[in-house]
Amino acid sequence: MDFRQEFIAFAVAQDVLRFGAFRTKAGRLSPYFFDTGGFADGRSLDRLAEFYAKAICASGIAFDALFGPAYKGIPLVAATAVALARSGRNLPYSFNRKEAKDHGEGGTVVGAPLSGRVLIVDDVISAGTSVRESVELIRAAGATPCGVVIALDRMERGSGELSAVQEVRRDYGMPVLAVATLDDLLAFLHQEGAPSDELRARAASVARYRREYGVAPNT
Repeated sequence: MDFRQEFIAFAVAQDVLRFGAFRTKAGRLSPYFFDTGGFADGRSLDRLAEFYAKAICASGIAFDALFGPAYKGIPLVAATAVALARSGRNLPYSFNRKEAKDHGEGGTVVGAPLSGRVLIVDDVISAGTSVRESVELIRAAGATPCGVVIALDRMERGSGELSAVQEVRRDYGMPVLAVATLDDLLAFLHQEGAPSDELRARAASVARYRREYGVAPNT
């Protein structure tokens, strides 16, 4: 089992990836729900960061620093920096405040100064708002945003034909890495052996949702 399948299995075991009927912000009825906020203890956050580190290293993307957008990106970027350091890559990281601080060190960025090629670490991309804000902040500091890494790519159309992830790739000309995608979730549900009736039902409902709202992987 590769790390993507391991990640899906881990997310299910942690009840971070759940199955049922969930209404999305777009009003769609999704057969699954994913929320990295459920990795809410030290051990699970540590393992999550290891998956981020594996995805980053497997991508081959060149970068000099990590940045996590507030709020969910803050623990993710810190934990990922630790995981990468443990694997031999000790890199600076920073994150932003939602509001500028007018005393002490001031400003909106906490941690290492933004410089060089900066990889953005976030949970998911829905509307792309946090990515846009991060890109603007990084560029304003004179650094270069060089990519985004997220936990799960839902591979789902937004208001147009592209997904939010594909729109980020198009608009900013930079890669978006995902620890796992909706296709990886489907592969997990169709795993080898004799799947249970429950797994078959889950796979069928996710596949229907993928056909109705999904995008091609490289659109």
